[in-house]
Amino acid sequence: MDDRKLKILAEVVDEYIRTGEPVGSKALVKLSGLSVSSATIRNDMAALETMGFLEQPHTSAGRVPTYKGYRFYIERLMKPEPLSAKERSVIDEMLGKGDAITAESVIETATEALAQLTGCATFNTKNMPQISVITRVEVIPAGRRLYALLILTSSGAIKNRICRMEFDLTNEQLEFFDRFLNENLHGLKLDQLNPSMMQNLAAAMGSYMMTLTPLLYAVYELSNEFAASNVNLKGETQLLTNNEFDPGEVVQFLSHKNELARLLSSVFDGIHVVFGREDNTLAITNSSMILSKYNLGDIDAGALGVIGPVRLDYAKMIPYIKYFSDSVTRMLSASDDFAEEGEQNEREEEKGSGSGS
Repeated sequence: MDDRKLKILAEVVDEYIRTGEPVGSKALVKLSGLSVSSATIRNDMAALETMGFLEQPHTSAGRVPTYKGYRFYIERLMKPEPLSAKERSVIDEMLGKGDAITAESVIETATEALAQLTGCATFNTKNMPQISVITRVEVIPAGRRLYALLILTSSGAIKNRICRMEFDLTNEQLEFFDRFLNENLHGLKLDQLNPSMMQNLAAAMGSYMMTLTPLLYAVYELSNEFAASNVNLKGETQLLTNNEFDPGEVVQFLSHKNELARLLSSVFDGIHVVFGREDNTLAITNSSMILSKYNLGDIDAGALGVIGPVRLDYAKMIPYIKYFSDSVTRMLSASDDFAEEGEQNEREEEKGSGSGS
């Protein structure tokens, strides 16, 4: 492809993103600044159509980019617009940079801020089993033969469940179970709780095994809830009210949004763009998803991004998402350091208390 065709393709994509209208040869003469006739530009546009980069929605209309054209534009022709110092400052303020907050709140706040600044639906995924350890397990009497189980993690997440027993537990049984769980589960990664480990723990309870095994397996089921892949969306209204989308496809997407987890789990580091219906991974035709992974140290902690029409302003949107994912990575590391410092202080306090008794 020669330089003139490259310039024409870039101008078609830029203008279509701006107006949403097919771009004709006469408009391109003015936009491109090329010293050639509109007939020459028409010939080049026809060549680009043959190559699969442009298409003509109607016989008498101008051209619009294809998915192939968008992808070539993003990878080869686009000129990203770096965020200004003011824009970075606004994002940092919205994220609460420097605050001692949990991983859960970092990710949630970033997703909401991204929706507010871009006007798009936004999403996040959290690989909590990989980045979280258990910090506390509690069993609380909640009524006759009813007991509330709570699991707290280093990411700030909490899961709870009400368990019905066939009998009331004694204070001795509850105290043993509380002590046993926290001695064996504290500091354990969520994805380490597997059936084999649960069998070993049940056997280790000795004479309490028959009585307390139902509660132990309720803890296991709670850990599985953490482990379940999840995709959280913000700004779904932006999808439902966008006249470029089929409402039925949007409803289908929203009702099966966790299927995105399989797509996102196959994405590596960096910025990625997925087009709706391009390969049947995103169910909304004429849509585009821009996402970026974030990390906790060397661990893949999840992804965040936006979903909008295929003619998103990629030159502006991609630097936004990159800055958000980089900021979340930094903040998760800071949050992790804070959690480790808190656990160290807790151990020192326990040590001091033990030596003074």
